[in-house]
Order: sequence, then structure tokens, then C-alpha cells
Amino acid sequence: MINDIQKDAQERMQKSVTALGSQLSKIRTGRAHPAILDGIMVSYYGAPTPLNQVANVTIEDSRTLAIGVFDKSLAQAVEKAIMASDLGLNPMSAGTVIRVPLPPLTEERRKDLIKIVRAEVEGGRVAVRNIRRDANGDFKALLKDKEISEDEARQAEDAIQKLTDKFIKDMDTHLAAKETELMEI
Repeated sequence: MINDIQKDAQERMQKSVTALGSQLSKIRTGRAHPAILDGIMVSYYGAPTPLNQVANVTIEDSRTLAIGVFDKSLAQAVEKAIMASDLGLNPMSAGTVIRVPLPPLTEERRKDLIKIVRAEVEGGRVAVRNIRRDANGDFKALLKDKEISEDEARQAEDAIQKLTDKFIKDMDTHLAAKETELMEI
């Protein structure tokens, strides 16, 4: 019973860290990375479709992404979708290949991005703490129903706290790495 609750909490905390990693990968650093375009949806025969399902996104050089569209008729729609996104990118079309140059970041924009990164990480920490709260509530319910002893409940809560500390430390590591990456020139 206790092990099931701990295992569930650990899986949910791991998912929170994974989700944070994917959110942080979408934050632009001035370096070309295909994950920047992951959230873009393209109208494909009237249905919104993820960009990576209608085109191949590759890195051309350190500041340019190249998008090879599978269907030539979609090139215009892909360009419009990139321009409509809030990424501030201006694609340039060259036949079936669309090049997306990434402008260099200004100091002010870097600081804004760091604020966004910190907010994302804090959201992840809150999610992990909520998972801890849920697990501790489950332990208290088991204790109230006299299915476990007070010692077992205390040990389980300590184990959940150690998991929480571990996953929050992982998030802090992500934060430090992203801040370093953003401040690089």
C-alpha cells in the first residue's frame, strides 16, 4: 500500500521534471534547435497538424533552421504558421526549403527569458510539492483507517520528502543550465 503510493508519487514527479525539460527546450536561446518549433501547428487540409508531422526540421548552422516540407503545397501554410507564432521568427522560403534565421538576443531579452525560465521552474516545483501533499494525504488517510501505524506513516512521509527534495534539485539543475545557456553570447 505504502509502496504503491510512493511509486505513484515518484512517477508523477518524474513526469513533472520531464514536462519542465520540454517547456524549457522551447525557450529560445539564440542557438538553432529544432525543439523551438515543436509547438507550431500547421493547417493541413483543414486540420491543425504539428509541424514535425508535415515537415523535416533540421539545423543548417548555429543560427539557422532549415525546414523541408513534405508536400510543396504546404510551404506557404508552414511559413504563415511560423510567423503567426509568438516566437518572433521570420521564415524565408526557397522552394520547398524554408530557412528560419534566429536573430541574436539582446541583453534585455535575455533577462526577460530568464524571468520566464524561473517562472516555469517555480511552476514545476509547485507541481512536485502538490504531489507530495497528495501522497502525504493518502498516508494520513491510511493512518486514520488504522491500515498503517504512526511509525510507518512517518517513515513514508520522510521518504516522500526525500523524493521531493531530489526532484526539486533536478529542476534547479535544469534552471542553472538554462540560465547559463541564455547568458552565453
